[in-house]
Amino acid sequence: MNTPSNKLAKLEKKLLHYTGKAIADFNMIQKGDKVMLCLSGGKDSFTLLYLLKQLRKRSNNKFELFSFTLDQGQPGWDDSELRKWMEQQKIPYEVHKQDTYSVVIDKVPEDKTYCSLCSRLRRGSIYTYAAKHGYTKIGLGHHRDDLIQSLMMSILYNGEIKSMPPKLLTDNKDHIVIRPLAYCQEKDIAAFAEMMEFPIIPCNLCGSQENLARQRIKQLINDLADENEKIPSNMLHALQALQPSQLMDKRHWDFKNLEKDRLEVNDFAGKIDQAEPFRFNTIKKKGSG
Repeated sequence: MNTPSNKLAKLEKKLLHYTGKAIADFNMIQKGDKVMLCLSGGKDSFTLLYLLKQLRKRSNNKFELFSFTLDQGQPGWDDSELRKWMEQQKIPYEVHKQDTYSVVIDKVPEDKTYCSLCSRLRRGSIYTYAAKHGYTKIGLGHHRDDLIQSLMMSILYNGEIKSMPPKLLTDNKDHIVIRPLAYCQEKDIAAFAEMMEFPIIPCNLCGSQENLARQRIKQLINDLADENEKIPSNMLHALQALQPSQLMDKRHWDFKNLEKDRLEVNDFAGKIDQAEPFRFNTIKKKGSG
């Protein structure tokens, strides 16, 4: 019989496996690292924080783990339960107050989405704090579905093929950002967070805005997955299997000199064909036939 405790144990084992695999595949965490996990208060970051705590134990504490939460001054923000949970888990943490909410509301028209500016301001606060306190890695809770949705968003709305890399060196070369949930499915994370009863803090800033592009892309992928369940995993694999010669980016494939390359290859092949074939000399022994 599959009891709730058994389901939770199996799900935790699955998430730990894929998180550990992503960390190993992309060399995300090394011995002595100081990892700052950005805990937004949502299901993804809570799950990642819990999993990293477990993996840290398995590694005999080879890296440090710290939780950073940014209080952006949103109406209704209440982190009291989050703080209680952190104390119970004995995880070092800080809830840093910085009112970016007022800036977003002031700068963005009501009919536009807040996500872009909100994310940019939040990212600046995170990077500044990490640099000030010497953290070597910044952990984010983006999962497999975030990665493939970002790929579709970029293609359809920006005309670029890009997504969220599992490990990123920031443009100023100051920080390394890691996404250990890159192989984990959102549905598994959601189920795990519900069973663990994490003290989720809802984001009320943009949650009420309808028809966000990302939500439309998410629904599109879900609809396609209903027809073919391999589609999400195929999309993730596509991010790891680029074929530059089958695309149109002149920065990554020398279309201008293809004819020259072809002639050089054919000329080399022709010289081989015209060369005197190599023959083994047959040495006859005395007295033989």
